[in-house]
Amino acid sequence: MVQNIAAIVRELEPEDFYLLSGVEQGMRFSEWVNREKLPSYSQLTAEEIDYRLDRCMRHELIERRTIQYEGYQLTFEGYDVLALHTFAERETVDGIGAPLGVGKESDVYEAISYKPLAIKYHREGYTNFREVQKERDYTSDHHHVSWLYTARKAAEREHEALQAVYPDVSVPRPIDQNRHAIVMEKFDGVELARAKLESEQVVAILDLILRELATAYREGYVHADISEYNVAIAESGITIFDWPQSVPTDHENSDELLERDVRNIHKYFKRKYPAETPSIDISGVAGAIASKSFDSIRSHEKQ
Repeated sequence: MVQNIAAIVRELEPEDFYLLSGVEQGMRFSEWVNREKLPSYSQLTAEEIDYRLDRCMRHELIERRTIQYEGYQLTFEGYDVLALHTFAERETVDGIGAPLGVGKESDVYEAISYKPLAIKYHREGYTNFREVQKERDYTSDHHHVSWLYTARKAAEREHEALQAVYPDVSVPRPIDQNRHAIVMEKFDGVELARAKLESEQVVAILDLILRELATAYREGYVHADISEYNVAIAESGITIFDWPQSVPTDHENSDELLERDVRNIHKYFKRKYPAETPSIDISGVAGAIASKSFDSIRSHEKQ
């Protein structure tokens, strides 16, 4: 479990991290790293490798498979350890706290630090790697792509988007990123999907979300996966989170993805609050934003 990773990090010795980093490097070239190549990847002797393999396997940080050769692979716990070790060396966080949200593509936990932070571990590709590799465009140009690469690129993409749009867009403030993990400030609120809005709140909240999407577009990004599950509602306003599938506005499909985002969030409101939700004309949204004649997408409201 991720909650125990901080305790494991404290127990590990520098040579253990050399081995884990060596397995990580080898996984750039093959899914399972040949045992014979570990000394060159980790800069450890063959005798030291045996001892470190036993230690890391005991902590379930690596796993072994024997097919044509004896091969090793990092587990996600092993990858978590490497990321957390780097954050600790940078003095970004001191450890891991309680879980904040666990899903198929990411796990989010409290980060023990000098102020309220959260650490998000991307999990893309670990259990359904073939499907993710087909669907995500940041893996499409690589012949061999490990789940480490898929998860790391998702984290990098999300961190880059957050850095680009914060603070103009209401998103979690990005603090640090390493491998498949992002450290960000904690934010308040409940998922839109679980919120029960009063009649007088519906139009105001929808308008807030659309304004944030418009501002993000002006800042150079489209969320590309907006739904009722990645918008948080609080007394202070809203927060739009989960940006790993975001695309820059110079992406060939950015305008279509923006329209899809608007359509999806409007469909949710129309389904849950049919009487209060106005109809809107979504066509041409991107062009209206780009020309700065667009204040909120409600300006396209059908008469």
